Amino acid sequence: MLIEAVRLVVTLAATAVGFSIGRSAPGWTEAATNPDTAAVVGALIGAGVGYVLGGLTGRFVRRGIDRVPAVVDRVSGAQMFAGAFGLVAGLLVGAVAAVPAIVLLPEVAGWSIGALLVIVLAAVGARAFVARSEDLLAAAGLANRRRPSREAEAPRHFVVDSSAAIDGRILDLARTGLLRGEVTIPGFVVDELQGIADSGQINRRRRGRRGLDVLEALAEAPGVRVAVDERTFPGHPEVDAKLLALAAELTATLVTTDHNLAQAAGLRGIEVLDPQAIGEALRSGPIAGDLVTLVIEKAGSEPGQGVGYLEDGTMVVVENAASAIGHTIDIEIAGALRTSIGRLLFAKRAA
Repeated sequence: MLIEAVRLVVTLAATAVGFSIGRSAPGWTEAATNPDTAAVVGALIGAGVGYVLGGLTGRFVRRGIDRVPAVVDRVSGAQMFAGAFGLVAGLLVGAVAAVPAIVLLPEVAGWSIGALLVIVLAAVGARAFVARSEDLLAAAGLANRRRPSREAEAPRHFVVDSSAAIDGRILDLARTGLLRGEVTIPGFVVDELQGIADSGQINRRRRGRRGLDVLEALAEAPGVRVAVDERTFPGHPEVDAKLLALAAELTATLVTTDHNLAQAAGLRGIEVLDPQAIGEALRSGPIAGDLVTLVIEKAGSEPGQGVGYLEDGTMVVVENAASAIGHTIDIEIAGALRTSIGRLLFAKRAA
């Protein structure tokens, strides 16, 4: 329907042009011995040409209209707003510029050139205003205030080490949408966690299993795409060196709670994300006076001290708990100390 409508308009316009040309040039053909015959011949020729050009123009217009939604999606509101003003300005300038052509030139040529001037200047005005939309709106006090789109941001890439998996807070970051994008888990990290999970020590076995569970749950977090990279980097015997090499090769952010590894990555220009540091900054954790149940796992550096760990890996030094190694006891938090590797809690046995 659209093609036929455009064809009709073009055919009528071409017929009128042909009719006008035929009347103004009756001597072009032998058949056109008088103005009326020449006008009819011109109208017939114009109608034929218009019918063909109208079909081509209709198809072109329909394709252009079909592309409008995709074009609009790529154009910001500021650009559309400025483009509309540019189009109007171009039409006005074109109309003024077309007046001399219409007045001074023959009717058909004058109107044709005038219409062409209006179309060209309208297009130029729209393109010019769109290209400088931000500057124009800022000058008018209508600066663009669109909120940045998360979808427009380039996806980030992360490499996870075993300490971040065991810590577990990377999963909280992913579930809250703070960690989104590609997450690469090196195969040697999975092997390391598997070895820890198979350890004969209860605590190590528990930490290894926790790390594997966290990685498994991470694959189901929204906005996260997890992949295992099986490269071994034989030129780097140490796991930390392999992690740095992989992160550098992928131009990825290294996710780790290992302070020394984070420092080494920073020296090599590798971006580091420490879930433990983020967690410490966002929450206070147990404070003085809180009662906590804790497993005493080893002796402390001072006589009588026992050492245990909270679920997030925070070390707790408990006074008079050396005799409770391997047992679960109730403790009362006495104080805390922030160090370069995290938070250290001090406690005493609950009364």
